[in-house]
Amino acid sequence: MANLGKMSQHGTKKRKLDRSTEDYMYFDSYSDVTIHEEMIADTVRTNTYRMGIFKNSKSIEGKVVLDVGAGTGVLSLFCAQAGARKVYAVEASSIADQAVRIVKLNQMEDRIEIIKATLETIELTEQVDVIVSEWMGYALLHESMLNSVIFARDKWLKPGGLILPSRADLYIAPINDLVVEGRLDFWSTVKGQYGVDMSCMTDFARKCIMNKDITVNPVTVEDVLSHPCKFAELDLNTVTLEQLRDVRGVFRCQCFGSSSIHALCVWFTVTFPAEEKALVLSTSPFKPETHWKQAVLYLDDAVDVMQDTNVEGEISLYPSEENSRHICIHVDYVIGEQKKHSKTFSIPDQYLEVK
Repeated sequence: MANLGKMSQHGTKKRKLDRSTEDYMYFDSYSDVTIHEEMIADTVRTNTYRMGIFKNSKSIEGKVVLDVGAGTGVLSLFCAQAGARKVYAVEASSIADQAVRIVKLNQMEDRIEIIKATLETIELTEQVDVIVSEWMGYALLHESMLNSVIFARDKWLKPGGLILPSRADLYIAPINDLVVEGRLDFWSTVKGQYGVDMSCMTDFARKCIMNKDITVNPVTVEDVLSHPCKFAELDLNTVTLEQLRDVRGVFRCQCFGSSSIHALCVWFTVTFPAEEKALVLSTSPFKPETHWKQAVLYLDDAVDVMQDTNVEGEISLYPSEENSRHICIHVDYVIGEQKKHSKTFSIPDQYLEVK
């Protein structure tokens, strides 16, 4: 997965891309081996999908499955191993050619059909019993692939059919960032090292580092300053495209102790239904790291907090005006007795996610 890091913001208004250009950029990003290597190598991701599919084998055995955004076809192969009668594996990027080879190598070509096309343009000869898809992007909704899953659900899924995973939840918590703190403090140490005072660079460094970009980085447990707060839940059986245009919720966190808040951290979970205990794929900093890491939203300035300081507000996730596949996040927040602050974050158009 490409680390988006802290990318430069430009004051000029960006030109809105037409949908065909957005789609070309998106699907082209999946044509290289690196992205697929990193997804398959993410054992939390791949093993949880494998277990989620096998735990639902009673609903898959002898049934028809639609794999939305099949990539190399690994989820389709899991479904075939779980007993699916037929799997339609839809993949619009050129990696579909490799999926054909992989399916043949595993002697599943009689049950898995690779369809090289966008989901919205395909025609199937039958309705499906199950939809499986690994559609999640940074902060859950970057890339807007969930839109295709909903389209598939409404057009191709039989009433009462199964969607894997079936639910997604979004969480937020305040965090401390000692790396950023060290980078900001650095400019005050230059004089002692070289005899040149560069402390005036601190404000400039803060503006560059604590900017308006969605930063994708791993966050350690020690950096999290409160219990996580769930602010949104998506039921894939019922969520609509209209609702995805603005996924919002409120949050309230209480800090564990004395520290400095540098940022708010957003992550997600998705849930696979099961007869006994549901299976959860988590991208939480409290769980083993995944290639999604966490989405970090830097405040303009660090804020000192104490035990039980409240951090509360409202957060909204919505598509970028310039590229509808890219996500924007707006946060209104209050920390302790401070006045309300607002900040909008985005991922620049030239950066597409490598999931």
